[in-house]
Amino acid sequence: MTNLLEAPERPFIAVLGGSKVSDKVAVIDKFLDVVDSLVIGGGMCFTFLKAEGVDTGNSLLEEELIEYAANTQEEARGRNVSINLPTDVIVADHIAPDADSKIVSILEIPSDWMGLDIGPATVDAFRGVVSTAKTIFWNGPMGVFEVDRFAVGTREIARAVADSSATSIIGGGDTVAAVEKFGVANRMSFISTGGGASMKLLEGAVLPGVEALLGKGTAMGGRAASVAM
Repeated sequence: MTNLLEAPERPFIAVLGGSKVSDKVAVIDKFLDVVDSLVIGGGMCFTFLKAEGVDTGNSLLEEELIEYAANTQEEARGRNVSINLPTDVIVADHIAPDADSKIVSILEIPSDWMGLDIGPATVDAFRGVVSTAKTIFWNGPMGVFEVDRFAVGTREIARAVADSSATSIIGGGDTVAAVEKFGVANRMSFISTGGGASMKLLEGAVLPGVEALLGKGTAMGGRAASVAM
C-alpha cells in the first residue's frame, strides 16, 4: 500500500465516510498530497458542510473540527484536489427501522432531524466521480448501513467501486462489512482486514510485508486479496 501513496495510477480517488472527521485527520492531510479527488459522505460530511455554512440540523457534528474542515477545503482548492460533498441526504427524526424519513437538499435539513444517508442525487454524483478513477481507496460507509432504509448510499457506492475497472482498496471494519453485506467483496482488488492498521499505514507508518502482499494481490487478476493490516 505504500505504492498507493508513491505512484498511484491516476485519477486516484479516495472515498471517505464513517462517523467522525477526527478519526481521519491524519489520513486526509496525507491524501491532500496524493489524490486527485476526495469523496466525503457518512456522518463526517456534516462537519464539512457546516464549514460551508450549511445548517445541518441534528446531524452528527464535530464543532471543534469545523475550522479544520474549512481550512482543508481551502487547501484542497490550492492543490487542485476536488472535494465532493453531498448535495442531498436522507434525514430522519431518529435512528430506527420505523423512523420517519425523507430525502432533502442539504439546504433543507430540518432543525430537529439528522442526516443518516446520502441522497439519490449525491449517489449519482459520487458514482460519476468513482467511474473516472484508476485507483480507489475507500474507508467508511456513506450512512447508517446497518439499518436497511439508510443503507442505499453505501450499497450503491459499493456497487460503483465493484463495477469500476480501477484498482480498489477497501480499508476499515465497517467498509469491509458493507462490501460483504452487499455481495461485492470478491470484486474488490484488496481488502484490509485490519482497518486501523491500514489507516496508520496511509498516515505514514511502515508495516512489514505489505508491498509483497500487494504485489501478490495484483497478480490475482482482479480478485480480492485479503490483507491483514
